[in-house]
Amino acid sequence: MDVNGRRVLVTGASRGIGEAIARSFAGAGARLALVARSEGPLKELAAEVGGTSFPTDLTDPAAVDGLIERVEADGGPVDVLVNNAGIDLAGAFTDNEPAELEQIYRVNLLSPVQLCRQAIPRMLSRGGGHIVNVSSLAGTAVFPGLVAYSSTKSGLTHFTSGLRADLKGKPVKTTVVELGPIPTAMLDHVDDYLPTSRSFRRFYRLRLIVDIPKEKVADAVLDAVRKEKKHVRFPKRAMAFALLAEAPRRTVELLLTGVPHQ
Repeated sequence: MDVNGRRVLVTGASRGIGEAIARSFAGAGARLALVARSEGPLKELAAEVGGTSFPTDLTDPAAVDGLIERVEADGGPVDVLVNNAGIDLAGAFTDNEPAELEQIYRVNLLSPVQLCRQAIPRMLSRGGGHIVNVSSLAGTAVFPGLVAYSSTKSGLTHFTSGLRADLKGKPVKTTVVELGPIPTAMLDHVDDYLPTSRSFRRFYRLRLIVDIPKEKVADAVLDAVRKEKKHVRFPKRAMAFALLAEAPRRTVELLLTGVPHQ
């Protein structure tokens, strides 16, 4: 897809990876619709990139309901949906509060699912579109202390694979982005729980993970939409984990070759 002039909705756009993705698409000529809870930084970024801001609390089902309709009513159709918003939660699962669990599953998994459900029929009716779901390598290999976070990301990755099967032969494409550690504010919480911190340090020492600049991720997401790539994975040295987890899904996809999807 040529993104020049296309409208791109990015959630979690006020900082970190989301901000970098917004800037990358804006540099390619896209028109931005930006969603995040932090109203001030969101409006500042929208002013910088010439986009529109939609302050939204993605933990609130009522705020998520009808969000795509509201965005399209104020600026036109959404051609690309980037579900980037995410939160972390490090600590022993038995210490996680019910409200914390509710929040992380809503932001990381349920809200992206609901936004896809809102956006895809509209994209299909217009003859094209692209869904990008920003997941994590934590969805393929779990460190202690990341039970909730990893399961939300595993769900998002598998959900995107299911979308790809449902949309086979249709003009809406999908990309799942599976990431290791990216130097953003989210990574600061790794040290909140000692077993999690020790696990990260072990993988850093083994050189299985390295920090990847958010700008590199953003440019790769832009390239994936342009070239209709199914996957973006960083760091490359840890790709084997994602490929092993993908193997059963890919095997089923091959076994279903020729089976009508409509």
